[in-house]
Amino acid sequence: MSCKTIMVQGTASHVGKSVLVAALCRIFYRDGYKVAPFKSQNMALNSFVTRDGGEMGRATVVQAEASGIEPTVDMNPVLLKPTGHASSQVILMGKPVGNKSAYLYHREYVKEAWGAICGALDRLKKEYEMIVIEGAGSPAEVNLQEHEIVNMKVARLADAPVLLVADIDKGGALASVVGTLELLSPEDRERVAGIIVNKFRGDISLFQPAVEFLEKKTGKPVLGVIPYFKQLRIQEEDTVPNDRANFATNKKNDQVEVAVIHLQHISNFTDFDPLGEEPDVYLRYVGKGGVLGNPDLVILPGSKNTIEDIIYLNQSGLTKQIMSCTEQGTPVIGICGGFQILGKDLKDPDRVESLIPVTEGLGLLDMKTVFNAEKVTNQVEARMANSGLLTRGLDERYLTGYEIHMGRTELGQGVKPAFTIWQRSGQTVADPDGAISTDGRVMGTYIHGIFDNDAFRRGLINNLRRLKGWEPLDSASQISTWAQRQRDFDRLAELVRGNINSELLYKIVNREV
Repeated sequence: MSCKTIMVQGTASHVGKSVLVAALCRIFYRDGYKVAPFKSQNMALNSFVTRDGGEMGRATVVQAEASGIEPTVDMNPVLLKPTGHASSQVILMGKPVGNKSAYLYHREYVKEAWGAICGALDRLKKEYEMIVIEGAGSPAEVNLQEHEIVNMKVARLADAPVLLVADIDKGGALASVVGTLELLSPEDRERVAGIIVNKFRGDISLFQPAVEFLEKKTGKPVLGVIPYFKQLRIQEEDTVPNDRANFATNKKNDQVEVAVIHLQHISNFTDFDPLGEEPDVYLRYVGKGGVLGNPDLVILPGSKNTIEDIIYLNQSGLTKQIMSCTEQGTPVIGICGGFQILGKDLKDPDRVESLIPVTEGLGLLDMKTVFNAEKVTNQVEARMANSGLLTRGLDERYLTGYEIHMGRTELGQGVKPAFTIWQRSGQTVADPDGAISTDGRVMGTYIHGIFDNDAFRRGLINNLRRLKGWEPLDSASQISTWAQRQRDFDRLAELVRGNINSELLYKIVNREV
């Protein structure tokens, strides 16, 4: 089977490459192709665990979902998870191989990483008819070109034509396109087959002179101008979007308020997207300088550096605000690193996550956590083991999710396990997970993705409504997370298809231009 390839690169980071790759994957999928995404190296704290226990970047998982396929680590063979101090945890083919400084990684380890990348791409090309490849940052970063393994080196490996994307919403889009092409070698410049201008606001007819300028100046066709959109919730790559990170004033009187603490090293914040999709939920993020106020639920999310995030909470004043909420009876949920923060103390004797060997947690759950070098990555199936105010009536609800953590938590006498994991990576088990306080108001778990479970999520929200004296909403109002994502993928594909030259796109893919 002959495999076709196309690559999306950007003039900078955060120009919308990930979402456009998802759109192209969906377009090709709907056009009948067996398509897969590929990103050789991703730097992100939003990650996912595959069926066989491999860890990979969340953005590539979203693209696989848009392609109608199950994600595998071949689609993202190298994942870098920043740990601070100019270093990252290196995940190679789904497994951690240690923390490495940026210098050592680029100077020494990229050779081994490149071998994994070549093997992964070769396997995908044998299995799929079309591969949509995503770059990272900019291909014009001349200081990194000698050792880069994610932009033009991958395009050459895959023999892929390149679409260059610029974000006009940031300003300077024309200069960024021209400058990027100018800094590329003649060989790589020739590989760029088209330009996409992303996040355009306003009257497109007024932009036509700019399109004509770009095409004349660069000799490259402008494949399309994509309008700015906010109505589609395609999961972000690695940062909480600005329109969700700050306190807004659009809360409705019939909504319960859920406040997610924006930790300095927040990870897997997409865990909470399904809550934000519920019409009777007002979801907001509260970070340094923010006012927590009086929400109906406080959530502590995952963290790549839990101990340092406890220090951040203390220094930012957020600890004081969280404790004030709990004193007033506000329920609290912690996920993964957020679960660890809820305990009495955290120890890192081998400096796995931090240079700080021990620190006190918030003390809201009677438990202690010790970090070690072995990382737990599994898909799991579980159910409630002990219900509380938040989870009353959910004892028999089965849910799915995944584990990504390096700490081991020991429960004290004052708490009970929150969940029982009955299947882990396909193996039948009966393992306790998480913790729940005796009054049922504080709960934590290591399971990511629990809010993707529609019945569990709706039941929890209804319990919040009951605490406010409101009637619960019946199951007819239940949103299907999976169905909503499929609709958004289809809408994204139509939006992009309607604003690009589809005929030219297929000519580029088929190497006819």
